[in-house]
Amino acid sequence: MIIKNLLALCMKYKEALNYIIFGVLTTLVNWIIFQICIEIFSISWSIANVIAWIFAVIFAYVTNRIIVFQSTSPHVIKELLLFIQFRLVSLLLEMLIMFVLIEMIFFEPFASKIVTSVVVVIANYIFSKAVIFRYRRRKDGYN
Repeated sequence: MIIKNLLALCMKYKEALNYIIFGVLTTLVNWIIFQICIEIFSISWSIANVIAWIFAVIFAYVTNRIIVFQSTSPHVIKELLLFIQFRLVSLLLEMLIMFVLIEMIFFEPFASKIVTSVVVVIANYIFSKAVIFRYRRRKDGYN
């Protein structure tokens, strides 16, 4: 009975659970690339952050489209451009917060990256759910 109830809960919140799982994986991709850029290639935190963002966005789009939101929209290019557009907004938010933490408060770059990730993940979920992958709530998809 407990397992049955647990499975029912998982199915009820499947999208949110998948978003959390792939959000964590996307964040790990971002953090790992960021650290490699800083530690191995001695790249500045701001450029390392953009490089890490590019890898994370590619990974996130594929997993969000296929697994999390199960998009079947035929408007892949429009969906991808919206995804990138809103991820650029969250990148700007991330860069601003990291700038304040690193350059003004003197946090270590990776610690700043971790703190900033919480805000970015929440913002990205809202953008994805409300705007990018909203097709499932409309019979005809995008206009």
